[in-house]
Amino acid sequence: FDSADVWLNQGLFKLDEQKRPITVAGVPPDCYSRTGQLWGNPVYRWDAIRQTGYSWWISRLEQNFRLFDLVRIDHFRGFAAAWEVPAGEATAERGKWVKGPGKDFFESVTKKFGSLPIIVEDLGVITDDVKELRKQFRFPGMKVLIFAFGEDMEKNPYAPHNHIKNSVVYTTTHDSNTFRGWFEAEASEGDKKRVFECIEKEAGAKEISWEVIKLALSSIAETVIIPMQDVLGLGEKARMNLPGSVKGNWEWRVLEDRLTPSLAKKLLEITKASNRIR
Repeated sequence: FDSADVWLNQGLFKLDEQKRPITVAGVPPDCYSRTGQLWGNPVYRWDAIRQTGYSWWISRLEQNFRLFDLVRIDHFRGFAAAWEVPAGEATAERGKWVKGPGKDFFESVTKKFGSLPIIVEDLGVITDDVKELRKQFRFPGMKVLIFAFGEDMEKNPYAPHNHIKNSVVYTTTHDSNTFRGWFEAEASEGDKKRVFECIEKEAGAKEISWEVIKLALSSIAETVIIPMQDVLGLGEKARMNLPGSVKGNWEWRVLEDRLTPSLAKKLLEITKASNRIR
């Protein structure tokens, strides 16, 4: 709410006459939090943004494309519909889905930039309209291995045998535990058994991260992204973020002395072995 973006573009956000948020963003209750996640930031007035030709969004994307090779749009489903919660609520439970701009937004952006170097976060509550929006513009979605090994593994979209080429595979994400942390503290015996079946061997906590990195690299997906915590084989104390909590997040930093020549050599060797060197 107190960002430069909102202050300079007040008409593009749902604010009242006193310029305070009317509704705020979040997500409904899910596997991360039984009361949902209440982020608290103001939500977009898509009708007003559309009237400007999406100029604020286009400027923001243009700067990101200038800085980065790929841009990931988090919470992509918000372009189909977003969870809006009345300002002042203590939790996200009493929100509702509000329709987003859909294909009109991406058609406008495509006219401006042509091919878009975008990855979309298509995790969480994903409905058919969200899937169709991603497919229509051929954006690669995310396949996260830490979510792959449940009892539904046969049909689980994150399981390696269900990956598609136009996707990006992650071992874990900023919102999940590290892989070793999950393996040590959260995985059931059944989960572990399914991991071992996929990597075709048993492994202990110290080795499991590298075995799953190899599994990710063997995917048919075009791109693989591995969080540094998994490269270093770190446990849950190195977790980046715990959704639904407000303290102790985004504080992990990699120490320079952990980035050793032997680590680089190991990464190079397994990347070559997976035929991902261009």
